[in-house]
Amino acid sequence: MAAKRKTASKQKLFLAIFLGSEKGEMMKKWAKLTPKERKQREAEGINAWHDWAEQHKKSIVDLGSPLGATMRADRKGITKTSNAMTGYTLVRAKNHKAATKLFAKHPHFTVFPGEAIEVMECGEIPDRP
Repeated sequence: MAAKRKTASKQKLFLAIFLGSEKGEMMKKWAKLTPKERKQREAEGINAWHDWAEQHKKSIVDLGSPLGATMRADRKGITKTSNAMTGYTLVRAKNHKAATKLFAKHPHFTVFPGEAIEVMECGEIPDRP
């Protein structure tokens, strides 16, 4: 097992999961854009995302990345699957609400056709008994 996370920070660690769907309303609207409009929105979104990251750089632990194809491992083996997760970011904040507020007007859903961002606290793995 990997070593426990060590940090001098008193702030908690949170994982933000970006959600979207190819069948969602936002994606349907995005698909109706002309190629020129889509390219303009993509450029606007990339700039807005970088601006968001700069504005919150003190809280960001890992800016993360987009997520690709999904596979599942379980007792039956390994299979292809799908879900609504499209990306992630790790942040530090004093509490859950403060962490979630960081994403209140994120370009994932204000510019791009993303649907939501869910934020959850990352707990610690207990030491061995």
